[in-house]
Amino acid sequence: MSEKIVEMGPGAGAGKVPDYGEERHSASRRRSSVVNPEVIAGELFDERYERTQRGLKSRHAQMIALGGTIGTGLFVGSGQTLARGGPAFILGSYCFIAFLIYCVVTAIVEVAAYLPTPGSSMNLFGYRYVSRSMGFALGWLYFYSLGILVPYEITAAGLVIDYWDPSVNIAVWITIMIVVIVGLNALPVKFYGETEFWFAGTKVIMMIGLLMVSFILFWGGGPDRDRLGFRYWKNPGAANTYLAGGDTGRFLALLSTLVLSAFPFTFAPELLVTTGGEMKSPRRNLPIAARRYIYRLIFFYIGCVLAISIICPSNDPDITNGGAGAGSSAFVIGIKNAGIPVLDSIINAGIIISAWSSGNSFLYLSSRSLYALALSGNAPSIFKACTKSGVPYWAVICSSLFCGLAYLNVGSSSSVVFNWFVNLTNTSGFISWICCGIIYLRFRKACIAQDITDLPYHSKLQPVGAWCAIAGFIFLCLINGFDVFWPQNWNVSSFLTAYIGIPIFLCIFFGHRIWAWSDPWAYPPEEVDMQTGMEEVLAEETPPKIVEGPWWKKISLIWQ
Repeated sequence: MSEKIVEMGPGAGAGKVPDYGEERHSASRRRSSVVNPEVIAGELFDERYERTQRGLKSRHAQMIALGGTIGTGLFVGSGQTLARGGPAFILGSYCFIAFLIYCVVTAIVEVAAYLPTPGSSMNLFGYRYVSRSMGFALGWLYFYSLGILVPYEITAAGLVIDYWDPSVNIAVWITIMIVVIVGLNALPVKFYGETEFWFAGTKVIMMIGLLMVSFILFWGGGPDRDRLGFRYWKNPGAANTYLAGGDTGRFLALLSTLVLSAFPFTFAPELLVTTGGEMKSPRRNLPIAARRYIYRLIFFYIGCVLAISIICPSNDPDITNGGAGAGSSAFVIGIKNAGIPVLDSIINAGIIISAWSSGNSFLYLSSRSLYALALSGNAPSIFKACTKSGVPYWAVICSSLFCGLAYLNVGSSSSVVFNWFVNLTNTSGFISWICCGIIYLRFRKACIAQDITDLPYHSKLQPVGAWCAIAGFIFLCLINGFDVFWPQNWNVSSFLTAYIGIPIFLCIFFGHRIWAWSDPWAYPPEEVDMQTGMEEVLAEETPPKIVEGPWWKKISLIWQ
């Protein structure tokens, strides 16, 4: 899984400062009869509207990449996954999903780093490199799925607050969180970047602390000096059963664990791409973030589930409210069982901050997806409107309307709402990652056809990684709700929440295909426009700062 950074400066790991002059792509300068570059330029650089601004610094990008979408899906939802499959299955499932996600990240960053224009989003790249229908369907999928994830995070935060049995009605907490999240997205992107830097930094510090606590408890460093070791792998056992007994039940538990394990990763790679449209020097900083992404996957995701498998038994009744849903964090339960005072409440407070952070990121993604749809002509032009500070305010307002769904938690069971969101967004995440693989493969074909070799980033994992991701996520998409077909589990509501994302996407895609009947299914690779917007992107690139002197002076580069 090694990558190479081509013609990058010292900050990107290469040995010389790049030439930010004119790039010569003789083949890519051909004007396409299918993808009219004048049309693309007219949308991306519409002079009637203000555009988003590059207000995200390198440190913002790196921290957002590390912890931007790590939220309650990992801290809370992992408890439900542990209860479903047991420690061995959850660890193996997270390793498998992490590999597929890394395949997606290395693919889409290669696409995004080449031409990170305003409105950088996978739906915009789908529009440019695959077809108008791909961009249209993927963009609207992002808009509603990411919009739904905002109230999901708020709902899950409500579950965490209930841990303290507060006398305040849950609607009050929901309102406070909505005001904070919408308010942050209404500010210029530099404020979003700064708050996410500290929010994500808090999550990273908390994760490191939790891993250390788990390591200490493993060796018996808790208050009662009880050495846990791999006790819970032996009793209640390394692998659970689901829906049936014996090997069949264990196999079904593994399948279910695979599906549940994907949720904490949902739309995390896409956040990295979307920030490229408002990031300073994205052709240098996106590859840096991609190279470091593997550490996030190993230490924060795989390390997290290994830790909870050590400190919390999979049959603890507090994990799932008696099996009804995710009722509390496995970390909190494990620390409480170890007899460590106060720390469980501190962790709960950190989880609430994580929910705010993730909700903040998902609203940002949803609004920028709608903005990118408008730039590609697939949404009303009003959503291209930005403030002078670069905030697409109509897109933010429209995406914020989804926040009202969080009030469903006031009158319904929190666990039911939680699982409803998990199923719906799981399917959308799988569809998105399948489309990401397709976009990369079409982009690669265009690069080969037009002899474009000077890419800012390329991974040796590709293109095999893209094919692995497509195959893996097609499989997971199809088995997402397999358990609903068991007679004791069958009901129309469960079936719809598990699979409705597939027909919704297909209806949007084929509906646009019928409307744009004369369009090809995919642009001929030699006719894809690979150049429009390049001059503007290169003009905004700046060489990396170089600090001479002792090592302690070079630490200041982290703050850039």
